[in-house]
Amino acid sequence: MREYYTSIRVRYAETDRMGYVYYGNYATYFEVARVEMLRAAGITYRSLEDSGILLPVMSYAVRFFRPAHYDDELVIKTVIPDLPGARLEFEYETHRGAVLLNSANTVLVFTDKESGKPVRCPDHVLAALSD
Repeated sequence: MREYYTSIRVRYAETDRMGYVYYGNYATYFEVARVEMLRAAGITYRSLEDSGILLPVMSYAVRFFRPAHYDDELVIKTVIPDLPGARLEFEYETHRGAVLLNSANTVLVFTDKESGKPVRCPDHVLAALSD
């Protein structure tokens, strides 16, 4: 199991009329967290795409417990619970200090850029995530 922590400060434009972070913005926060996690492991989306591999999202689920507000510093804990096959799963927890705000999950699929068909995780990605 690999885990990584990403900090994000809530910008005013990301809040709604109630002063809460608009729920749709969490998808972007989670994308930032997983991209940075992969980057820390030596993997970039650009290098995958340049090699002919795409990673579209297959599923996304989130459960909210408490809201975040403007100027909150959020810490997103990102975990890859299992080594990937054709699918790469990420689990997330968003915290404001010690308070758990939400938990989420995304599943991405390794696909061939030309055919759009699923493929196995590239060996170099598997090796980087195994460390």
